[in-house]
Amino acid sequence: MAQEENRDAEAREEARLVVDFIHRLAMHHAMWFERVRESLGPEEAWKALGEAWGKSLGIQTQRLGKTLGFELADGIPKPLLDLPPAKLRALREAIAANWLATDGVWFQAVEGARGMEAAKACNDACWARFSPFEAWSIRRLLGLPERPGLEGLRKALGLRLYATLNRQSFAEETPSSLVFRMDDCRVQSARKRKNLPDYPCKSGGLVEYASFAEAIDPRIRTECVGCPPDAHPAEWYCAWKFTLGGGGERAVF
Repeated sequence: MAQEENRDAEAREEARLVVDFIHRLAMHHAMWFERVRESLGPEEAWKALGEAWGKSLGIQTQRLGKTLGFELADGIPKPLLDLPPAKLRALREAIAANWLATDGVWFQAVEGARGMEAAKACNDACWARFSPFEAWSIRRLLGLPERPGLEGLRKALGLRLYATLNRQSFAEETPSSLVFRMDDCRVQSARKRKNLPDYPCKSGGLVEYASFAEAIDPRIRTECVGCPPDAHPAEWYCAWKFTLGGGGERAVF
């Protein structure tokens, strides 16, 4: 009995260490990118990220497949491909929800230590980094050309993490502009159920949407139609107008 308890305890410790190793791997990957960005500039950092992530993903999946006994198909773990479509979508939703929850606990950690204004400042600065990265990632997934225009932006907005969690739509579309609306927001809806006022997310949204759109196509300009603390109709929480402008180099963040 004692030996079995010892084996269980050792297994728990080993499993905890495995989980902690995964966290360290993710953090080290992000720190490499940020250091290259600081040392060599944004353009070099994006190029390095494209090369490093492609090679790293192949190395990691092959080694994990060999260790855990699963095959790869076009670089994707076959157990993922074997999941029923509903289960695969549920997994995607769970990961997106974990992303949003992680964002929330970071905000709360800073807010608890330094107050709301400090948390909002950190939040806005984080979006200035994350939105261009998410755009970069989606561009690669979709194989978008250098300047895909509003149609490219439309496709890219549909693959954001938020698009899995929230309900969004497009309105007032013209050849040179479109309005994007967040009809149902997971965060704001939760606050509404608790009879809390809207979270004033406009400062973060201005950074988030403008940097995302410019990273998709540097000619796109972003205008806020309305976002809390602005008043808004019941049909949506925030709305953004994207206009295809003139030339210019790709924005870097």
